[in-house]
Amino acid sequence: MSQLTKRSENYSKWYNEIVVKSGLAEFSGIRGFMIIKPYGYSLWDRMKTILDKMLQMTGHKNVYFPLLIPKSTFSKQKEHTEIFSEGCAVVTHSRFKKYKEQEKLIVDPESKLPEELVIRPTSESIIWKTYKRWIQSYRDLPILFNQWGNALRWEMRTRLFLRTTEFLWQEGHTAHSTKKEAIEETIKILNIYTDFSEKFMAIPVLQGIKPYMDKFSGSEKTYCIEALMQDGKALQIGTSHFLGQNFSKAFDVKFTNHNGKKEYVWSTSWGVSTRLIGGLIMSHSDDKGLILPPKIAPIQIVIIPIYPKNKDNIVNEISIKILNILKNKGIKVKYDNRITFTPGWKFHEYEMKGIPIRISIGKNEIQNEKVEIFRRDTCEKTYLSWIDLKNSIPKLLDEIQKNIYQKAFQRTQKLIIKLDHYNDFKNQINHSGGFIYAHWDGTKNTGKKIQEETEATIRCIPIYNEQEKGKCIYSGNPSLQRVVFSKSY
Repeated sequence: MSQLTKRSENYSKWYNEIVVKSGLAEFSGIRGFMIIKPYGYSLWDRMKTILDKMLQMTGHKNVYFPLLIPKSTFSKQKEHTEIFSEGCAVVTHSRFKKYKEQEKLIVDPESKLPEELVIRPTSESIIWKTYKRWIQSYRDLPILFNQWGNALRWEMRTRLFLRTTEFLWQEGHTAHSTKKEAIEETIKILNIYTDFSEKFMAIPVLQGIKPYMDKFSGSEKTYCIEALMQDGKALQIGTSHFLGQNFSKAFDVKFTNHNGKKEYVWSTSWGVSTRLIGGLIMSHSDDKGLILPPKIAPIQIVIIPIYPKNKDNIVNEISIKILNILKNKGIKVKYDNRITFTPGWKFHEYEMKGIPIRISIGKNEIQNEKVEIFRRDTCEKTYLSWIDLKNSIPKLLDEIQKNIYQKAFQRTQKLIIKLDHYNDFKNQINHSGGFIYAHWDGTKNTGKKIQEETEATIRCIPIYNEQEKGKCIYSGNPSLQRVVFSKSY
């Protein structure tokens, strides 16, 4: 396996290479569409399993709505339509027919659909059309639904996992009888996403609210979590939207409240996508390949036998015993006893794949009743006795998880900076990046000017921001609080 481009030389190229060489995904040949390979899908499946459990524990139920949305339904909420219509794919005909003279397939003009169908960029419209049938009374509320599926949004600039035309995701859509309950739901989901990111993906995040010009179209307020990647750029990890009554009014969804009066339903929507895998790569990985936190890794330990020549029965026997001991502890273990590849080749392969722990066993280890332990996060080698494995390995996995998080946390903390002068702002953005806390006058025009001159955008207004009077870093106009600027993906 070939070496990766160094992060310090070309961060973008390093990222693309690591996705492909680690076996996560590859380009499909259609711009913006990717093939998620078995290892990449197993990583997504692991994320999905953990997050799904967290959502179901808070009362959410999984459903599935159609991929195709009638144009008339999609067009109901005007603000929503204006934004998403630019990136929609539309189905106009239902079949092909063979063009006899040239033996080519052409669209059958007689198969034109009575109404055009939009391939979902998101599902609010089709879901709220359905909720109109399902919601009549306060007894029908709340509805706490989550959907795992795919979505399609045409993208001008694409990058594997980070920004693709088609992506996998989960999207939650809830309906409530009160504004208070809907807002509480929005924040509850934001906290679930935060816990998932920090406790499982080992990615520290900043909770915030999007400025009014960047909120989700059709929402009253968009909450987000932002993470800082190794190159000092921000990545939006997840969003949770308080929709107010915008969609219930667009689709005329009312319920009879406790007092017998008709009232529009309150709602939320929220989601994370396969972009999480991109964030995982850029947060932790190094010039040797992936580094995966044990709690999210599809394979936590790989055991590699070292055979002198041919398959050694003793080495194989001890390896299988260790395999079973670890499996019985609930650890995800792979035993790679392929003889078609050398141990050195396997070492390199699993370093690239980011397996948290590698155990190697040969004749020397058997004689000493020990195994060699390699930690992917620190690239350190140690030896453990067979007797200690049962108790030591779970502790080591926990230590690795904490170490990966602390490394990301400390890096992030170093790049959280308060600035008050625009020249300092530009210098920081151009050289190191980071989360820059600076005053903003609250106008869309100022935000646009800063972006044009520095490529930095307002990532969020931190939820727990203290009120602090100051002057806008660009215009000098009065400001009541700092917001967070950064370049982003």
